[in-house]
Amino acid sequence: MPDTILDAVTSDPLAMGWMQGYPPPAEKRILASEAGHMRFPMTRWAFSNMRQFCPTVRVGADGVHAAPFARGLRDDLDGVMVTSIGGAPMTFAQTLIDNFTDGILVLHKGAVVYERWFGVTGPETRHIAFSMTKSFVGTLAEMLVEQGVLDPAAPIGGLIPELAASGFADATLRQVLDMTTAIDFNEDYTDPNSGIGAFSNALGLTPRPAGYTGAANMLEFLPAIGKAGNHGDGFTYRTANTEVLGWVLARATGKPVHQLLTERLWAPLGMAGDADMLVDSAGTPFSGGGLCLRLEDLARFGEAVRNSGRNAVGEQVIPAAAIARIFAGGDPERFAKSSYPALPGASYGGQWWATHNANGAISARGIHGQTLWIDPAADMVIARFASHPIAANSANDPHSLPTWAGLADHLAKG
Repeated sequence: MPDTILDAVTSDPLAMGWMQGYPPPAEKRILASEAGHMRFPMTRWAFSNMRQFCPTVRVGADGVHAAPFARGLRDDLDGVMVTSIGGAPMTFAQTLIDNFTDGILVLHKGAVVYERWFGVTGPETRHIAFSMTKSFVGTLAEMLVEQGVLDPAAPIGGLIPELAASGFADATLRQVLDMTTAIDFNEDYTDPNSGIGAFSNALGLTPRPAGYTGAANMLEFLPAIGKAGNHGDGFTYRTANTEVLGWVLARATGKPVHQLLTERLWAPLGMAGDADMLVDSAGTPFSGGGLCLRLEDLARFGEAVRNSGRNAVGEQVIPAAAIARIFAGGDPERFAKSSYPALPGASYGGQWWATHNANGAISARGIHGQTLWIDPAADMVIARFASHPIAANSANDPHSLPTWAGLADHLAKG
């Protein structure tokens, strides 16, 4: 890796030559055995090619695709001026570079008004969504709640007997959905010994340390998580909640999460391409962050949510009441007990982030800058893939959040 600090231009994966040639030169190869797919700047290539590094299962499109989005590309958006949370003025075009954007689509009233691609990412790329996956899984859960398959008040220990002795046992399904469980699990991406570090070892996202004797897969790992505090007291973001949610969905339906996504979202929404989903060594889909999909299909999901759960031809795919719960969000008072200074007054519910701003915007968010932003008042959906070198969204929020608000204001004016 070079000694100099790389920006989005100098770290462009094509310019750096990652994985080019047959075979690629040794110094340009990205190897899963060395965890290269999770180390910057190799991530700028790897996030668009995760199937080459991790086992996956298929989320299938059924071949009956919705019509492509109408396109009316505008030439005025690049110059839209926004002010970062720190007070720095910048254009929309500059924020794309600053946030290491790989691809972005902006929809207004259902039509693509802006589209940009960078590096090795393009319209057919299956880019990893990371924690945006949670919002897909949360939507499935809200659908099953609305259909009476799941009871949000049910304790997890009763739904999953294997978790009856864990910290999740007396948490309700709603507390798991809203991440107000009190479990002994720390989501510190910089600490390999944190809860998320141990979880990653169980998942096998990167090679395990020498002499590793821990859990061999995610469903072995979850029962060992203890309790720390009182469920329902406050929001704390923890990926383990979504893995439990995926387990609940599979147990309730007899189908793994990737199959539920195929049957309940991909096919009825008319997604134009298959997706991939990372799995552990036991074949369990990574519900908290393993979805790899096309950017336009991410936008199509967002457009369906904006339209109260209806697909492109007006069919009600996601119950409207489930969508209403997602837009209502969680409890801002519980959310305030966590530290998200860029999101004042926000909440988390149903595995979605709610701003509670004047426009009623909600979002799905993933590490390294993955974003699905839905602004109903502005009739706007933004889908972005990125490969920011810093995992936490606090690295790009100061630019991104004002940008989404600025675009909404600009588009609302016509």
